[in-house]
Amino acid sequence: MHRPVGTLLLLWPTLWALWIAAEGMPDPLVLFVFVAGVALMRAAGCAMNDFADRHIDGHVSRTRDRPLAMGLISPTEAVGVAVVLSIIAFGLVLLMNPLTIALSVVAVLLAGTYPFMKRFHHLPQVHLGAAFGWAVPMAFAAQTGAFPPPLAWLLFVATILWATAYDTMYAMVDRPDDLKIGVKSSAILFGESDRSIIGLLQLLVLIALVLVGMQAELGMIFTLSLVAAAGLVIYQQYLIHDRDPKGCFKAFLNNNWFGAVVFAGIAMDYLVRGVL
Repeated sequence: MHRPVGTLLLLWPTLWALWIAAEGMPDPLVLFVFVAGVALMRAAGCAMNDFADRHIDGHVSRTRDRPLAMGLISPTEAVGVAVVLSIIAFGLVLLMNPLTIALSVVAVLLAGTYPFMKRFHHLPQVHLGAAFGWAVPMAFAAQTGAFPPPLAWLLFVATILWATAYDTMYAMVDRPDDLKIGVKSSAILFGESDRSIIGLLQLLVLIALVLVGMQAELGMIFTLSLVAAAGLVIYQQYLIHDRDPKGCFKAFLNNNWFGAVVFAGIAMDYLVRGVL
């Protein structure tokens, strides 16, 4: 909880989906379940990630002070925390309709397998995007009671692209250590093309969000929010220009504002529409 950016990066696409699915007025119970679920599952994911990386984190400057890496807690305790939090989250999902409950199984599989992916391929960031983005079809199913429409899957793809971009910035911070250890990441795969590929991913995110806005019939306020989001993208490109670890990490953190600006555009667009 003392580093909430990961929770917020999971929360924003969840709120995008809920507001669009509900046309600006999400069901209070659904909203509560998903906000609480985001907090619980991100915390469970942190515990599983630290368990998976317990023999790696001690060799990475950014993570060597984590409690498992320092031996302050045991691997069994970490797994226990992850299991308990996941059970609580699943208990909340049981308040939703059967379709949402069924979709939650996929969410658990994605969240549970992500921490181990850096050992098998160079795109664990895409796997993270799918894990974070799966909240989107779940939110549509919970709010509407129907199978998620194409609009939901477009927003799901936008979330994957966005997460891949910002988590590659995050991976650029650890790239020197990761190369020594032998773990894989998109930052290593992209190499000298990292900034260009991140920029392409960010452009695709903005295009996908424009298409989402068109399908959802969102208006000028949402369009202006995307203009502001594009400004943040340009700023992030500036921050990663020299590949300085501090700048890359700052660019990663700035994505919280990207998600918040997009949500503000969605929420305000529906609010003004309702008033008028």
